[in-house]
Order: sequence, then C-alpha cells, then structure tokens
Amino acid sequence: MKEINVSGHKRSDLGKKASKLVRKEGLVPCNLYGEEKDEKGLPNAMAFVVPMTDLRKVVYTPHVYVVRLNIDGEEHTAIMKELQFHPTTDALMHIDFYEVNEEKPIVIGIPVKLNGLAQGVRDGGRMNLSVRKVNVKAPYKQIPEVLDIDVTNLTIGKSIKVGELNFEGLEMATSKEVVVCSIKATRKSNAAAQAAEEA
Repeated sequence: MKEINVSGHKRSDLGKKASKLVRKEGLVPCNLYGEEKDEKGLPNAMAFVVPMTDLRKVVYTPHVYVVRLNIDGEEHTAIMKELQFHPTTDALMHIDFYEVNEEKPIVIGIPVKLNGLAQGVRDGGRMNLSVRKVNVKAPYKQIPEVLDIDVTNLTIGKSIKVGELNFEGLEMATSKEVVVCSIKATRKSNAAAQAAEEA
C-alpha cells in the first residue's frame, strides 16, 4: 500500500461549536482510535485537527493510503476508516483514523483493476464493472495498492465473483457471491451470434 505523511495538532476543545470554529480556520476535526481501550472496552479516541490542504491528496484520490500521522511530534501509523461529508456542500466534516501495526490484520477496501481484453468484448459484448473496491483482510504491509484481475478468458454472459479471486496472503472480506465484473450481450453481439448460427 502507498504511504503518505500527514501532520496535525491535538485538540481539547470539543463539541459542535468548537468543531465549527476549527472548520472555519480550514482545519478538519479528526479522531484517532488506537489499541488502548476505556472501561467499557471501547477504543480510546484522540481528538486532533489537520489542515484541509494536507488531507486533499489522501481523500480525493482513487488510491488507498496508510497514513503516517505526526500529531504534535507523536508518530502514529493509521488508516482512514470513516469520512463524513456535509450533505449539501460535500465539504469534508470529520475523519476517523484507526491505528494499525505490522502484525494485526485490518479490513480495507482495495481498488479492482481489470487486465487484458476479454474474449466477450472481442465478440461485441460490453464489460460491466459491478464493484470498484473489494474488502480484503491482512496485515497492512501485505496489502497491495490494487487487486489485479485477468479478464482475458471472460466470455459473454459470464462473470467473475469475489469467491473466485485468490491473492497470496489476503483473505477476502467481501461476500463470495458478490459479482466483481461481467460481460453483457449487446445488439452487436446478438446479431453476430445470430449470423454465426445462420451460417
């Protein structure tokens, strides 16, 4: 996985009013959930802020990053788990980060990349990508930037499901029955099939 450095500062003034003020300053309120748990067994959250300018390259991208957080000089390795956007303006409102280490497996959505020219497309069919990301489970160091899927032999009417995918060191966390991609018949392919039958 790609790695990126982000710097932030702890915040003690919490609540809606305080969050509104930091957003006006161009900062985004964030929480970092670590290994430590509270009395109820829930992960402890560290509240901090990061300039929106630093977050653009992490948020508005198809890539999935491991984030090297520097919060007031403290180093943390984390992934973005939940992002909240304003319902009307789409402005970034809040991010939850989860701390990771090299041993503990994490579940994260990784982009799918279809490789090769499918036989069904050659025959006039249309490739249909049903999911852009598939959830995988593994320690973050073992997780690739993309999931490469060879579609060369895929024919019209056929599909590839998550259960058919196999990547070394990765466990698929998305349901096995989910269709990743399929090839749909088109007028062109139907006409070609009919012509072949008549011939």
